Amino acid sequence: MSLIQTVPPEDAQGDVAAIYAQIQQAFGNIPNALKVWSASPFLLRQQWEFIAQAMQHKSLSGALLACIRLLVSRGNHCAYCVDMNTGLLINMYGWSPGDVEAMIDNPTQANLQARERAMLGLVLKAVTHSTSVAAADIAHLKEQGYSDQDILEAVAHGARMAAADFVLNAFRVEKDF
Repeated sequence: MSLIQTVPPEDAQGDVAAIYAQIQQAFGNIPNALKVWSASPFLLRQQWEFIAQAMQHKSLSGALLACIRLLVSRGNHCAYCVDMNTGLLINMYGWSPGDVEAMIDNPTQANLQARERAMLGLVLKAVTHSTSVAAADIAHLKEQGYSDQDILEAVAHGARMAAADFVLNAFRVEKDF
């Protein structure tokens, strides 16, 4: 149970009901991590649209995005998101628990392509020490074939994950998986 009142799926109306229907279609249920946003239909729509866009990203793989979310959430002590993204890496992307632990211990050893490990490193740098990002970091990612849009969207993904962690932690969103 969250510290704030959320809209149960059976009571959803209007915009919340429409967004819940999209989430239900994509995931088969409405996770508590999304229900918490229902206290503000505006924020629920923003959060869902961001997630839906990331799920279909053409240049950033699902595994890379799950790694970003897991490592950012680990730094923010968000157990819900750490466990959820660990599960995604294992169940959707075929990682072993050892692969996940190795990545947690050393992100440069993540079970990703070299270019994705470079992107992961930049995102982690941006969300932990944003002022330390340099032109050389961006140039290196461009040499790896990433566009400015890809780089911005990856860093924004990490930053939004941090914001989501703060919300889930503050309102004590319970695991539902």
